Amino acid sequence: MSENRKPLNRRFLLFILLFSIAALTVLVRYGILMLGGGEVPEPLRSERFAERGSIVDRNGRILALQTRLANISAWRPEISDINQVSEELAPILEIPANEIRERIILSSSDFVYLKKQVDESTIKMIDAGRAGGRLRGIGIEPILGRIYPERNLAAQIIGFVGDENNGLAGVEYAFNEVLSPQEGNSAGNQVVLTIDTNVQYILEQIALNIMTESRAEAVMFMAMDPRTGDILGSASLPGFDPNDIRLSDENTRMDRPAIWSYEPGSVFKVFSLAALMDGGAISGNSFFTCNGHYERTTSRGERVVINCLAAHGRVSPREIIIYSCNAGAAYAADQMAADPFFEELTDFGFGARTGAGNPGETQGILYSTESWSDRSKPTIAMGQEIAVSALQMIQAASAIANDGILVPPRVVSRIISPDGKNVREWDSGPGRQIISAETAQAMRSYMVDVTRDIGTGWRARVEDLSLAVKTGTAQMINSVTRAYSDTDFIASCIALLPAENPSLVLYLAIVKPRGEILGGRIAAPPIREAAEALVDYLGIPRGRNPQLSHPPSVAIPNNRTPVITDQVPDFTGLAKRTILPLLLREDLHIEIEGDGWVRRQDPAPGTPLTPDTVIILELE
Repeated sequence: MSENRKPLNRRFLLFILLFSIAALTVLVRYGILMLGGGEVPEPLRSERFAERGSIVDRNGRILALQTRLANISAWRPEISDINQVSEELAPILEIPANEIRERIILSSSDFVYLKKQVDESTIKMIDAGRAGGRLRGIGIEPILGRIYPERNLAAQIIGFVGDENNGLAGVEYAFNEVLSPQEGNSAGNQVVLTIDTNVQYILEQIALNIMTESRAEAVMFMAMDPRTGDILGSASLPGFDPNDIRLSDENTRMDRPAIWSYEPGSVFKVFSLAALMDGGAISGNSFFTCNGHYERTTSRGERVVINCLAAHGRVSPREIIIYSCNAGAAYAADQMAADPFFEELTDFGFGARTGAGNPGETQGILYSTESWSDRSKPTIAMGQEIAVSALQMIQAASAIANDGILVPPRVVSRIISPDGKNVREWDSGPGRQIISAETAQAMRSYMVDVTRDIGTGWRARVEDLSLAVKTGTAQMINSVTRAYSDTDFIASCIALLPAENPSLVLYLAIVKPRGEILGGRIAAPPIREAAEALVDYLGIPRGRNPQLSHPPSVAIPNNRTPVITDQVPDFTGLAKRTILPLLLREDLHIEIEGDGWVRRQDPAPGTPLTPDTVIILELE
């Protein structure tokens, strides 16, 4: 019996010996890594790390990139002076010395992480300290990490990754399998966005100014090429820096244009009137009377009243859009039955996700007609009792821009393999004709008139470019009372340009501004500012092209640089770019306030001009 047990004992002892050797090897390697006595062997590095694909903008500019980072740790038994090590590490890790000291002392384990995902410069400083013997016991654990060179720019679109280098939000999450290296590959695919970083930067800077000036809770500003559905820019503020997720929260990380739904207000009249016209319920020659409100008594005796900002009198669809007449839109909606009206609105994409590629996208709210009350149809026509996303609004606008063809938006254009080959073109779906070309052209014509002096959007006007514009101001629902708030609004503006053949759609929504709340006042000027900047960058032709609706003669404005004599010239009506060259002259002192065109100047024209004269120009 004892002889039979001898071979088993030998095998057991041999197993224990081999296991101990293997464990000792791992411990030695780990000790070398933690104590800084050597490098991890290159074969181990290459086996452990596989490169996640990059994310780039439409021009190849890198927005997310894989890089070698490190986690910094402490091994308490090897630290002889915790105070000295803490003081040495504090400026390197950008953590207070007392916090580092507490982490080491109060840790329940001898091993503690001090900071994760530090960059190469931090690694080099710690390496130098370890080589000099000042940071003994401080370890460097190499990892692959993600850096975002443009920091906050388009952060909600791009998203971010977690500690395991897996996407947790945005494109990083939605295309995680595409970006991650597949089995047998050392690198993942590259994702090319439709975003243009220059367009994105312009929108974000304007949005930031809006946030500051209006003290708004949030701002959404989007730009899209309606011909392709490409989202060229999508600003969502407040924002965050994906390089440091700890400083963000759910509010700053939210991709509002895709995820958040809200009542759109009067901008929606563009789509409700287009639906009514295309369905044959009304025509451009239909007229309705607005005496300051809409009023109707239902068959059940219920009195439905919808107030308007003013008594607009006899209005056609054109005047309803120009004046943003609530009563006119409500009376127009009475001309169509609920079911076909609902179907027309769903054709515009309301009540469904666009499929643009944003994870967590909302479908908004468009209830079926079975849930409608007697006031639902006229209320929806003016932009209430329906919830939309900014993505849905800009998608619907593509049908107005494209002579009735709706083109779904997209934020990803294509996938490229690690060896540079196209894996696939990313398409959110084919365009489809949802309204007639005549209806779309008529609506653009009405929207052009919105930028004239009598329209609500005249502040969006660009003198040498035709814009089709609609403004809106929507009351928000109070989450406690469930009634419309008297203080919380969403000011918005949409623009298609050039109006005759649009190649750019701009949409701006300002959430809970303080002070001025009307879309025509605070949302239209930023639209003009963005249009001024983007038409030049995108190469959209300037010049007063023939408009859809115009008089037989066109007045060409005189925008020549004024001649400077011994008197102050008349700057009134001149565009900002016309007077910018004068700022370079050393013999003049000119201060410009605002953007657009000169409306007021001080001193007045004809005032004697001396070397000390300061000319103040106020632009609108």
